Amino acid sequence: MSRRIVLATRNAGKVRELREILAQVLGRLDCELVGVDEFAELEDVAETGTTFEENALLKARYVAEATGLPALADDSGLAVDVLGGAPGVFSARWSGRHGDDAANLNLLLAQVSDVPEDHRGAAFVCCAALVLPDGRIATREGRFPGKLTREPRGENGFGYDPILQVAGDTRTAAELPPEEKNAISHRGKAFTALAQDIEALLGA
Repeated sequence: MSRRIVLATRNAGKVRELREILAQVLGRLDCELVGVDEFAELEDVAETGTTFEENALLKARYVAEATGLPALADDSGLAVDVLGGAPGVFSARWSGRHGDDAANLNLLLAQVSDVPEDHRGAAFVCCAALVLPDGRIATREGRFPGKLTREPRGENGFGYDPILQVAGDTRTAAELPPEEKNAISHRGKAFTALAQDIEALLGA
């Protein structure tokens, strides 16, 4: 019977995406990746950390302790250079309403409206965390760099994707096909790096 690793999310799409990213290591370890919806007793964890790493570890620690199984979690957001790395951990609620993508995006564009092109650098950042029931942890970070456009472009993706022009490309993250974006995204990079820790810690 396959061992289970729990991903601290209720988003079925994210579970599928991570199964693809981690397919090789999961296969070698004979592990199955499941979401927290498999465990009715689990509650949502308040993301009270001040960094992506703190929030990822908060979620993974809770799930590992509650289930007795290895747990994965991530936290991510947009870091804008001229805003000192903001919105950062507040990306999903930058406008004051959690998950209002349009309001968040429009507020951010307004805040940098007078910033010249050569100072509009930004990056999506993701921290991925692994926590084992015995307390061992590993974290990895991935970055998806680019610069802010002056208006949204593209229909793919979500959040701030329509206003981040990908470094070395003329397209925004929302103009990339999903498979192309996933190959270079901050989440893809973070979990691809974490795969070596998963194998080292669970394969021993």
